Amino acid sequence: MSAPVFPLSRRMVAEALGTLLLVATVVGSGIMADSLTDDTALALLGNTLATGAILVVLITILGPISGAHFNPVVSLVFALRRELPVSSVLAYIAAQIAGGIAGTMLAHTMFDLPLLQASETVRTGGAQWLSEVTATFGLVFVIFAGVRFRADAVAWLVGLYITAAYWFTASTSFANPAVAIARSLTHTFSGIRPIDLPGFIAAEVIGALLALMLAGWLLMEARNPENLTKTESAL
Repeated sequence: MSAPVFPLSRRMVAEALGTLLLVATVVGSGIMADSLTDDTALALLGNTLATGAILVVLITILGPISGAHFNPVVSLVFALRRELPVSSVLAYIAAQIAGGIAGTMLAHTMFDLPLLQASETVRTGGAQWLSEVTATFGLVFVIFAGVRFRADAVAWLVGLYITAAYWFTASTSFANPAVAIARSLTHTFSGIRPIDLPGFIAAEVIGALLALMLAGWLLMEARNPENLTKTESAL
């Protein structure tokens, strides 16, 4: 998930394309599911499976180009770990947001809806914000642990985690500011009111930073026992 050696222009295109296809899947599958059933749980299941599946595909095919972040907080924490040049962070985030909005527009066009809509779906309050902290913490930690121990499995780990997080969080696990922004522009199954965005984005940043702090300690390289402190030796 860290940035490989590719020109920034190609990495930006990969990030924009990946986020576009991710959001088109989230929004499009939500529209499709909602049109096929009145059962909200069944609609959410369809939305979940499509999202988890596309994440596995996108990370696998675009990861070698850009790292397959598709998420501003993922780019932020990799920059803080000095695994993504600071000069690239704003470019990544801009590409992700633009790609996400284009993904909403693509989904709307495929289902013959207005290109952009202001969502009226209420998603706010302490439970929703805690859910987003939890969802984003888990996502970032899964990425770091996967890179540390099973880099070949990161695509599956992320896809499976998001599939699970759709169901164990009250917010259905946005865990991504670019996706949240894009979803505020669709008044369909997966939408969120624009006025609710600041709370979600703040919660996602907090969750990502908490994961960064824990991962920095828990996943550090093993050190020579002779160099451990007395406290660490006792533990």
